[in-house]
Amino acid sequence: MSTTTSHSPEPEGPPEGPSRPARLIQNEATTEIPVHLLFRDDPDPSPVPLRTAVVARRQGTGEQPRLRRPVPAKARPVPELDPDLTERPARVLPGAAGVFAGVSGVAGCLAASWWAGVLPSLAVEALRLPAYAGAGVGPAQWAAYAGAGALGLVGFGGLARGTTGRAWVLGLFGRYRGTVRRTGLLWINPLVLRRRVDVRLRHWRSEPMPAADGNGVALRVVVLVVWRVRDTARAALGVEDHESYLRECVEAALARVPVEMPGASKGAVEVATDALTRMVVADAAPVGLEVFSVQPVRVEYAPEVAAAMHRRRIAALDAQQRATVLSSVVDSVEDTVTRLTMRGLVELDDYERKVLVRDLTVAFCSGRAEAAP
Repeated sequence: MSTTTSHSPEPEGPPEGPSRPARLIQNEATTEIPVHLLFRDDPDPSPVPLRTAVVARRQGTGEQPRLRRPVPAKARPVPELDPDLTERPARVLPGAAGVFAGVSGVAGCLAASWWAGVLPSLAVEALRLPAYAGAGVGPAQWAAYAGAGALGLVGFGGLARGTTGRAWVLGLFGRYRGTVRRTGLLWINPLVLRRRVDVRLRHWRSEPMPAADGNGVALRVVVLVVWRVRDTARAALGVEDHESYLRECVEAALARVPVEMPGASKGAVEVATDALTRMVVADAAPVGLEVFSVQPVRVEYAPEVAAAMHRRRIAALDAQQRATVLSSVVDSVEDTVTRLTMRGLVELDDYERKVLVRDLTVAFCSGRAEAAP
């Protein structure tokens, strides 16, 4: 028998010369690749940027697959408001200045009436003014009336009472003019538009909101939100209603975070609470709201799945009770048979042992069933 070794056909011709074709690498799973291309030097050493991609493994080359680098998820865009819309203190005066201006206006009106001679005699005697016939009501008297009346209106009309826990957001001709957090009697320009904002620490208990647990079962959740207004300008002017906006933020967070039913592990409940709080804090911060905690206070199944989940819970409790009873019966039978055998009271073969175990199991199970209410 002769052994024949097959070789790849080589081109005929002299070993060296320009007409000699390039040596090739052949494989049944690859294409022909010229050898000189594998070791060719790149004349341009400048790096060429390449995109990372998944390349499948080619048969016969020994090349390992290269995995695509994970692309980080894009963060949700944070709503941007006017950068100039930031709380700043407004210019106000003490209330004494407004009272003084109002009293001065009233005194000016009385003086103008005395000057015109239209002040009643009783008022003249009460004010102890000198007798004067009066020059009549003319342009000068009307000008005095207008000036004194305007001073009185501005003085008394600008008086405001600042209270603890509430602030005034001021606007003039559609432009934000500042926030007043001072308390007591104040004088504020009567031409500005005032908007009162509650800046106290507030607790909001929501109505039942839709949610889901880790398995996707529909729930109804009531949450307690502890929050307050941090930036009155953004809360009052950045959104139409900051309380409605906070409610929508809580609903959006409940749609993204699974909530556990009561009785779950303490760690799972804390994780859900922390996730809810972080999401609501991130959504409410751009509009000037400071959220401290979002805690589920009541969790129940949705009406459409409540009956089915109740039956499932009862079945699980029943199965758990049956498993407990069976384990107790098996332990009792084992202990009884072991004691009888070790003390030499009976000698049992395999068949007799099986019969005894069966009878004891039936007896113990019957006794447990009768003892159960």
